[in-house]
Amino acid sequence: MSEPWAVIIGVGNEYRGDDGVGPAVAQRLETLGIPGVSVTVSDGEPTSLLEIWTGVELAVVVDAIRSEPAVAGRVRSIGVDVLPRPGAASSHSLGIQDALLLGRALGRLPGELVVIAVDVACLDSGVGLSEPVAAAVPLAAEAVLRELRRAAPTSRYRK
Repeated sequence: MSEPWAVIIGVGNEYRGDDGVGPAVAQRLETLGIPGVSVTVSDGEPTSLLEIWTGVELAVVVDAIRSEPAVAGRVRSIGVDVLPRPGAASSHSLGIQDALLLGRALGRLPGELVVIAVDVACLDSGVGLSEPVAAAVPLAAEAVLRELRRAAPTSRYRK
């Protein structure tokens, strides 16, 4: 099997309520078996993200975020140039911005990084997404697929 040209990373913890949205989207996309695309789940730890995305043309990260004002279930594509400071919006103590800083220092970034952010309602302990966030899973999955279609060379994925 050849190396993937793209990776989808569902960041989160399914045991913290809506923080499980990233893994839920990854699970949904994994069932599609997209050629040349690797799908994985991460807890968001920076060195783990570097291991996953190093050497790929495109990394699409799906993550739960806290925002003000909160609109639970809102799905947005956020460019890395507008990511908030480390720890400010991610539902994790260390986030994507921390991985970017480390990746730049070590020369371990993907060719392109896109973040699909889903606004959360609840990050309490427990399994299961809130209703608005669960309803956002197919929307976030479609946002990931749009990014793959946009970035794919003509000989790659074009569903």
